[in-house]
Amino acid sequence: MSRFINLEFSDESNEQRPSGATVAVKDEVYYLAAARTAVEDADFEQGLRHYSKVLEYNPKNISAWGGQVRMLIELGEYREAKLWADKALEKFPNEPELLAAKAVALGRSGDLQGALAFSDASIEERGDTPYVWLARGDVLLARSEHRADYCFEKALLLAAHDWFTLLLAARIRIFYQQFVLALKLISQAVSLNPGHFLVWLEQGYCQQALGMVGAAENSFTQAQQLNPNSRAAGEALHRVSQTGIFARLGGKLRGIFKK
Repeated sequence: MSRFINLEFSDESNEQRPSGATVAVKDEVYYLAAARTAVEDADFEQGLRHYSKVLEYNPKNISAWGGQVRMLIELGEYREAKLWADKALEKFPNEPELLAAKAVALGRSGDLQGALAFSDASIEERGDTPYVWLARGDVLLARSEHRADYCFEKALLLAAHDWFTLLLAARIRIFYQQFVLALKLISQAVSLNPGHFLVWLEQGYCQQALGMVGAAENSFTQAQQLNPNSRAAGEALHRVSQTGIFARLGGKLRGIFKK
């Protein structure tokens, strides 16, 4: 079933509230903040729903339109992301971040020429935001072009000392299996915001991919301690712990046979 049904006709009328409880005013500002929190927790399904609610209150909120496209990209639903980007661009045809998001959706879908064209358009529309440059880096990596490095540098200059931009850049590198470069970025994010579970979780993924089992186990442990409710952190810690057990067992067996 298409996500458009859920995006445009979400309903919270059946929510149960405790009697006497203080109810927060749920308006455009509330849902926009909730979407940001969901994104920072890598809960992209929830982010998608919150951005949808923002548009119910204000159909002209460009951030919410772009946010929905980006959530669909994070969820790997590139066809839906392209369709939603087209829908948004009908309303805001010259919006740089919407053009950039569509470029990413096209690039990850394999339309490399179309991706570059939309990325070019996003920059021509004076798109000088961190996301526009991250998106261009994404497109150039899809095209296996070394110029992508400049794009990431540009994005990080525009968002100096911003842990979340570093995280987004790292996630793009991870998608294209550039784990060493991703680890360098995510380590900077950890130093800027060591109290957020997600930076430790992403660092652990990079370390595990590079065979750094002990370091990955430590990162996943930190992630779980910071957010005991994170199923992703718990599952990652369990998997890497099992890997560590087998690695240690294998080492002992090799030692025995050498003797």
